[in-house]
Amino acid sequence: MKHRMSRQHVVDMCRTMLDRGYLKATEGNVSVRIPGHELYAVTPSNYDYDKMRVDDVCIVDFQGKHVPDPGGAGGLVPSIECGMHANIYRERPDVNAIVHTHQPYASALAFLRKPIPALTDEQVRFLGKEVAIIDYAPSGTTFLAKNAQKKVVSGDNAFIIANHGVIAVGTDPSRAVFNMALLEKVSIAYLMALTSEAGKVYTIPATIREIAFSKLKKDQKRIASQIVDAVEPVRVPDEEELPSVAVADISEVSEKSELGYMISEYLDVPDTMRRLKALVAQPVRGLRHDALLDTLNYFETKCVASKEITERAKKLIPGGVQHNLAFNYPFPLAIDKAEGAHLTDRDGNVYIDFLQAGGPTILGSNYGPVNEQVAAVIKESGPVTGLFHEYELKLAEIINQHMPHIEMYRSLGSGTEAVMAAVRAARAHTGKKMVIKVGGAYHGWSDTMVYGLRVPGTFRMNAKGIPWGATGRTRETFPHDLGTLKRKLIENRLRGGTAAVVVEPFGPESGTRPVPKDYNAAVRKLCDEFGALLVFDEVVTGFRTGLGGAAGYFGVTPDLTVFGKAVSGGYPMAGGVGGKAGVMSVFGSGLDGKSGAHIQVGGTLSANPLSCAAGYFAIQEMARTNAPVIAGRAGDRLTRGLQKLIDKYGLPYVAYNQGSIVHLECSGVMLLSMRDPIKLLKENKARKTLMEQMGAAYAAHGIITLAGSRMYTSMADTDEVIDDALARFDQVFALVEGV
Repeated sequence: MKHRMSRQHVVDMCRTMLDRGYLKATEGNVSVRIPGHELYAVTPSNYDYDKMRVDDVCIVDFQGKHVPDPGGAGGLVPSIECGMHANIYRERPDVNAIVHTHQPYASALAFLRKPIPALTDEQVRFLGKEVAIIDYAPSGTTFLAKNAQKKVVSGDNAFIIANHGVIAVGTDPSRAVFNMALLEKVSIAYLMALTSEAGKVYTIPATIREIAFSKLKKDQKRIASQIVDAVEPVRVPDEEELPSVAVADISEVSEKSELGYMISEYLDVPDTMRRLKALVAQPVRGLRHDALLDTLNYFETKCVASKEITERAKKLIPGGVQHNLAFNYPFPLAIDKAEGAHLTDRDGNVYIDFLQAGGPTILGSNYGPVNEQVAAVIKESGPVTGLFHEYELKLAEIINQHMPHIEMYRSLGSGTEAVMAAVRAARAHTGKKMVIKVGGAYHGWSDTMVYGLRVPGTFRMNAKGIPWGATGRTRETFPHDLGTLKRKLIENRLRGGTAAVVVEPFGPESGTRPVPKDYNAAVRKLCDEFGALLVFDEVVTGFRTGLGGAAGYFGVTPDLTVFGKAVSGGYPMAGGVGGKAGVMSVFGSGLDGKSGAHIQVGGTLSANPLSCAAGYFAIQEMARTNAPVIAGRAGDRLTRGLQKLIDKYGLPYVAYNQGSIVHLECSGVMLLSMRDPIKLLKENKARKTLMEQMGAAYAAHGIITLAGSRMYTSMADTDEVIDDALARFDQVFALVEGV
């Protein structure tokens, strides 16, 4: 059956009003707007509300025409007042539910044809400046529908129909029922005032009325913009089966070259960006207040041990945690156990792990076969020797085997170190000094690259403690903007030329601003034209995309590639840089700069046996199991299921994925930029807060995400794990305001 949730809302509203005595037998009618459609669910005509089932509720379009549903109302016809409901929904996008009843006290005023003036500020705050009289017309006629439409334009939420009954509207079903009950309360008070001392009814001061009504209009404007500014959601048919992880099994693969990549179908970037822009254009829409309190209560009562240890940590560790990924709202969770697709905190709470340490554990957390082989190596050599070890070579060989464009490879300690080394190598090799990055991208915390961080166009806004000279030769270009990139390259000619253009091949922040599929090829062409090196930051996408990396997927060969995270399979000291032999020669070893060495990089723990063996065995296992493709299929299943839920609840949220990198944008804070600085200044905090609160709600329902907006799937995410996660997301979305 289609639109079950909206039908259920109608039934629930009827039950509530029956219990309170506001509905009798078959009188009146109730309707609920269907999210994302120009349809509404309404009670059937002449049908006992006490016996009504979800299947009996009718679907009507905004022209007032019945839309029969074979699996729904089964021959029943909608209320004769469906035209009136349709007119109100068309006229008032802030209205998501309508109640029409014949309750006694308000009906008495309908017979007197007396409007209710502004008696209390509560009345004005929720019902409007006055409860006006809708001119009489026979029931079920277009005349009555038009009369009602004329009155609701006022923005009021309750009306008396002359010689008939009342209408109460609301931004959601519970608010419509509340407004109807408040109308009856006000009607009783007004009738008593009229009968006790005629002509002596006093109203509230005009200034108070205007203040209360302005609050009401502000709420209505916010709710209306969520509909007016929305784009049509991604439609997922109820009967559609979600993509299965199982079909990506390695048994289907006969040759290494067939291992493939995580992306089954490339993202429709223009459509995705259109949806993201529509999300940013709307006011934020987050958890109901009561749901937020329940979320915070989960942390306070169920995560006591996490709070205790992280509070202790604040005395010795700045901020209480060592890595940005661990900063969770309202406080960090302390994890004791990680295995496969799940994490367990110190209090014994189990979570589905869509953080996966920020992306490196493509095989799943704490993967046994790799651990066992690494343990055997470490048993012989220990974690570090300070001298050469065979797994340094084995790691370089297996990287070159799957990524032939990595002709030489140099291990380092982290992705940040690798970016620093790549920039230094590009400058040494080209003799040029300028570096260009894409605004909003994160390339680690080195002095040169903390520029235009996370928010495009912010230049040095996050560069506290960094001298001006350190970023003096760094420039940024806006995402997707090849024209600006070319202008920067032309400008840099006057400053000695561009040494390197550094990009995340899927877009800034792991594709938060996804790039068109031909973008990297276009950047490659510009780099060749201006003699700059192209540097791919594959800290996240290396091996996660597939054994050939993003370079293999896009068919674009960078001059240098930066690795991190996955290059050691989730073990520490995860970083390195590789590329063309001619460029990599500047990394030549030797204390005095001989043997062709031109730049100084190093690290006692770089290329240690522990990290190199872990990387080698992890890449071996990824090839053996086809893990990147399996993880990508899990991402497809998760994304399609999220799109189904977003459509179900009529939310403005945007879900999309590039294989196993899944984005769930609820606030769009990462889409703000200095191209609209006023909006950035006004909305950045509220949108960031919403993202944190949604992340907390996901955690309270057993799902760990990256900052409430990004997820990494792994080989451990079976169909059952994904379906479990979707059931939990369903519970969270049901708590969003206005659902």
